[in-house]
Amino acid sequence: MSAPTLLTARLSLKPSTYEDYQGMAAMWADPEVVTYIGGQTRDPQDAWFAHLRNRGLWDMLGYGYWIVRESRTDKFVGEVGFADFKRGLEPDISGRPEAGWVLAKSAWGKGYASEATKAAHDWLDEVLPGRSTCIIDPDNGGSIKVAERLGYQEIGPSDYRGDPILLFERFSPGTGKG
Repeated sequence: MSAPTLLTARLSLKPSTYEDYQGMAAMWADPEVVTYIGGQTRDPQDAWFAHLRNRGLWDMLGYGYWIVRESRTDKFVGEVGFADFKRGLEPDISGRPEAGWVLAKSAWGKGYASEATKAAHDWLDEVLPGRSTCIIDPDNGGSIKVAERLGYQEIGPSDYRGDPILLFERFSPGTGKG
């Protein structure tokens, strides 16, 4: 399955292409961008591997990540989507879509994270309704607010690779949960 293209008032969410690699690599090389995402920048090879992974998720799972661009300028904004990373967390969140979003620093403070993640979740609710999860660094207030706007509720603290995280879950509207 290939990622569908989603359009919002200001953004396009599209399947990743070879041409998206430069924007993605620059974003992941920025120390400020990764502050709350493990704190480690990605070198060009690791960014390339992540780029390939994001594209391959669609074939394996029927969902994955989109590249987000400004509709008006086609400027790279970031990536949003879903994965099953088999993280081995407690409680285990494997086997269901785990939401994620990361934006280039130039896109911060514009409401793009909320806009893009809402479009992605609207798609998920239509195609694969049910439970989704996300994990967020406890100090990342901006992402916690985005998650709460989407309807995520904190289900507790956990630990990922020695770092504290918060687990959140969300149920699609109309599923009788949440």
